[in-house]
Amino acid sequence: MSRRLVPGLAGRYPLGGQLPAVYAEDDNAQRITEGLDEVLAPVLGVLDSLAAYFDPRLAPADFAALLAAWVGAESPAAVPGAVAGHAARGTAAGLAAAVGQAFGVLAEVYESGGSAWSATAGAPLPGSPDPSLTVRLHVPDPAAVDLPALDAFISRHRPAHLPYTVELARDPGRSPEG
Repeated sequence: MSRRLVPGLAGRYPLGGQLPAVYAEDDNAQRITEGLDEVLAPVLGVLDSLAAYFDPRLAPADFAALLAAWVGAESPAAVPGAVAGHAARGTAAGLAAAVGQAFGVLAEVYESGGSAWSATAGAPLPGSPDPSLTVRLHVPDPAAVDLPALDAFISRHRPAHLPYTVELARDPGRSPEG
């Protein structure tokens, strides 16, 4: 629903009632302000409920889509987790969470790198010298997965320098929640 064309929407405080007494009884002035009331009512309605516009569950659909784009979320449903998602972006955990939320499946991400500390000089380095990323999805039906959409999604969210592979594992008992 568009907020700019709402038939019969009236403002809470009509302009005609706020005019000085000399204009309050003038029929032309009242008709002009009624026209302005009709134009301003959607704007005042938005301002009266402005807080609801920043909650994607309450905002009108077109504004929720704008809000998602504004915070860099994939969809209006992802807006509440956008800040945490940006903080984890580029990490294995962040990619697993993003894939899980976008596709409604349990995702595991394995990367070739690693980090460790050692009190011994010359200790072996963790991980593999060859960069790689594996995204494994646990899904009830691997044939039902939209592979082009999944591939595009992972390409947008992975670290740019890592080549990746996708594995689909049939697992009807697992879901993102459990």
